[in-house]
Amino acid sequence: MKREIILSRTINNISLLPDWRLKEVSDYVEFLLKSFEDKKTTEGIMKLASKLKSFEFLNEEEDLYDENDLIEKY
Repeated sequence: MKREIILSRTINNISLLPDWRLKEVSDYVEFLLKSFEDKKTTEGIMKLASKLKSFEFLNEEEDLYDENDLIEKY
């Protein structure tokens, strides 16, 4: 479905809601936007960190522990 159609239908449906439900819809939309922004920020940080060479020395380190050292496996 095209974005314009979805927006139009959603706005029409929201306009039919009572006032007390509008606040709930508004809060939920703000929550979704915040989640989306947080995800974009996290992805940006991960992308930036992957380009940095700060921890490149760890690739040359020998592994001190492996699965055999675990007491409990989940």
